[in-house]
Parts: sequence; structure tokens; C-alpha cells
Amino acid sequence: MMNSKLIARLLATAALSTAALAAAPAFAVPQAEAAMAGATKASSDTTDAAITAQIKSALGEKIGVSTKEGVVVLSGSVANTEVGTKVIQVASAVPGVKEVKSELTVAK
Repeated sequence: MMNSKLIARLLATAALSTAALAAAPAFAVPQAEAAMAGATKASSDTTDAAITAQIKSALGEKIGVSTKEGVVVLSGSVANTEVGTKVIQVASAVPGVKEVKSELTVAK
């Protein structure tokens, strides 16, 4: 008998949930999606700033660093290719980095 009451309550709850969803305004879904997109963008911006700051603190002032959506672009001049390789490795090791693009040049 307790099981039948529990089943009846679950069915009533499911019916009310379905009715509430059907009565929801059509604009609610696009608004929710837009809000989520804005939250994701803000989160991405914050993460990008943190990635850039972490790489800059590891490499110093002489290497330019920019980050967009986890893709890091390194710019500037390095003494030789070995140093350039190390700079790329340091940037790649930072959590959140998806890709590193190098615009580094070797000083003459």
C-alpha cells in the first residue's frame, strides 16, 4: 500500500512537471541560452587573463603574450631557437592552454 501511494505521488509530480514545462513561455529557452553564452564568454575571458598572467610571470617582460579562448600567441625576440623552444614549452605547460602559436623571432 505504501508503494502504491509513492507511485501515485511520483506520477502526479511528473504530470505537474510536464504541465509546467508546456506552459513555459517560448522565449524562455533562447533567453537561457543567451545567458549561458554570456556566462561562458565571461568565464573564458577570466581564464584567458589568468593564462596570460601566469605565462608572463614565468617568461618575463621581453616576450609578448596574448590569449584568446585558450589559444596563446607568443611574440618577441629570443636569443636562439633553443630558447624559443623552451618559451613555447613553458607556455604549453600552463593549465588551460589549448594551443600555442609562435610569432617569435631569433635575434641576429
